[in-house]
Amino acid sequence: MSASGLPASLAGLPFAKGHGTGNDFVLIADVDGSRNLTADEVAAVCDRHRGVGADGFIRAVRSEFVAEGRALLETAPEAEWFMDYRNSDGSVSEMCGNGVRVFVHFLLEEHLLELGEGESLAIGTRAGLKTVSRISGGYAVDMGPWEFIYPDHAAAKAMDAVVNAGGLEVPRPGLSVNMGNPHTVVALAELSELAGTNLTAPPSVQPEPEHGTNVEFVVPAEPLVEDGVGLVTMRVHERGVGETLSCGTGACAAAVAVRFWAGAQAPDSWAVTVPGGVVGVRFLAGPEGREHVELSGPAVLVARGMLL
Repeated sequence: MSASGLPASLAGLPFAKGHGTGNDFVLIADVDGSRNLTADEVAAVCDRHRGVGADGFIRAVRSEFVAEGRALLETAPEAEWFMDYRNSDGSVSEMCGNGVRVFVHFLLEEHLLELGEGESLAIGTRAGLKTVSRISGGYAVDMGPWEFIYPDHAAAKAMDAVVNAGGLEVPRPGLSVNMGNPHTVVALAELSELAGTNLTAPPSVQPEPEHGTNVEFVVPAEPLVEDGVGLVTMRVHERGVGETLSCGTGACAAAVAVRFWAGAQAPDSWAVTVPGGVVGVRFLAGPEGREHVELSGPAVLVARGMLL
C-alpha cells in the first residue's frame, strides 16, 4: 500500500474525473496499453471514501492493444480508440452510454484527437462499434440496435420478468431489454412511488439474465407526449455499482420499453429525466434494417490529478 492507502502500483498515475448528467467516472489515458489495472485496483480508485470516487472507471487505449479492439479493427480500421470500461467494483462491463460521451470528451481534452461540431468518429467498445457525433452542448452516440432479451415472451405479454425492490408493496412486472448490456424496465404509476423505492440494495429480478441486469424504474409523464417528444422520469440501480444519478444505456432501455407499451403511435424522440439531469433518446433506421437508438447529452471534466 502507498501512503494514501491505495495500492502502491497506482502511485504516480495521472487521472481525470468527469461525468455525464451526474454519472461519474475516473479516466486514464493508456495509449500503448501498458496500464491494464486489476479489478482490485479499479475498485480502490472508485471507492468514494478511500479513493477518488466514481460510478465507473474508463481506460482510453488504442484498439490495437486490446483483444476486443483488434477484432473490431478487422472490419472497422477507423476505430482507433477503445473504451475499456469497468464498473466501480472492478468488474468488466460491455458498455456505458454516459461513459462513452465522457470518454470522447476526455480524448479531445487530452489532445489525442480532434472532432469539430457536426463531425463523427468510431469508438470501439465491448458492445461493438459506436459512432459518436459532436453536437451543440454535448455528444450524440449511435448506440446500435436494441432488442428484447426474451423476444417471444415480450411480444406476447409486454412483460417478461418479476421485480421486487425495497419500498414497493408488491413485486412488479418488468420488460428485459438488451442495449449491448442487459436492462430490466419497471413502470411505476406515480413520482412519489418512484421516490419511495429503495435502491440501496440490488432489486430482485426473476428470471435474471445470465450476467445480471441493470434495473430501471420509470414513470411515464401525463400527458406522455408534448410537442412530439415522449417524457419519462427514471431511477436506476446499476449492476456492480448501485444507484447512479444517470445511466445512458438505461435511459435508452427505458425509452424502448415505454414506447413499446405506448403502442404504434408513440413518438421516436424522448426526453428521459434522471436525478442528474435530462438525456435525449431518438430511434433511427439502422443500416442493417434494424432500428437503432441514439443517446444524446452533455459530458464534462471536473478535475485532474495524480494518485499518490
